[in-house]
Amino acid sequence: MSVSFCGLDLRHRVINGSGTFDAIAAQRVFGDELYERFPFTAFVSKTITLAPREGNPPPRLWEAQAGLINSIGLPNKGLDRYLSEDLPQLAKLGVPLFTNVMGSTAQELSRLVEACAQFTQITAIELNVSCPNVKTGLDIGADPAQLQKLLSTLRPLTSKPLIVKLTPNASDVPACAQAAESAGADAVSLINTLRASALDPRRAPRASARWLGGGSGGLSGAAIRPVALAQVAAVTERVEIPVIGMGGVQTSRHAQDLIDVGATLVAVGTESFRDPTAAARIALDLDK
Repeated sequence: MSVSFCGLDLRHRVINGSGTFDAIAAQRVFGDELYERFPFTAFVSKTITLAPREGNPPPRLWEAQAGLINSIGLPNKGLDRYLSEDLPQLAKLGVPLFTNVMGSTAQELSRLVEACAQFTQITAIELNVSCPNVKTGLDIGADPAQLQKLLSTLRPLTSKPLIVKLTPNASDVPACAQAAESAGADAVSLINTLRASALDPRRAPRASARWLGGGSGGLSGAAIRPVALAQVAAVTERVEIPVIGMGGVQTSRHAQDLIDVGATLVAVGTESFRDPTAAARIALDLDK
């Protein structure tokens, strides 16, 4: 069930959602068997920022009805240590590597893209534009005009495919996808998590103490599947570049639904926490 994506010939349609599968930790557990039976047709790194991040204080997770709220806070080693320590290990996976990067300004993202552009081990760059803009407080990718301006700055910095991971927290997601396409994006991916919160079950009556250490978080899992299906369908009707669909994919039927509305690739995220082999199962069932 091979598929063409941004000039790449991939053996099937299933990849991972950024930050939902730690390939380096998995290799420590499963050894070389991970390389022999790697479940994804391409691997997306967790989000990398310029400086190291510790992430949010605990608690970081809340199991919601039919979903999961996370407030992890994007912990990572920072760009320099990612390139020197993680990249050589991820390059051994034997599949194309998409490095996901995030910054709160165009200058930060420019430095990240320029650095990634120099490494042949990195096949494509995924831009996480769900970070709040330091000036407006809105997600960088929520304003089509600002997103187009950002992509116009980043596009000349690399010849690698640029994938824009769209924020679902925008008034017109298809317009944002069009803006990214017009400024030179090679593909878009969606949806990211939906903003959500949870209250401490031990709080006093009528109190509103928040459970998550970061205050709020992002909802993923089965609960967001209908939203993902609607947004992916709307985006694929407005752009001609490939679309990576994600959001609550647990079975091949869920993956096929996204493909039926126009997605070229499908990403598995939260389901991998429950079943690390989910992507392989879904890819095999799709092939059947």
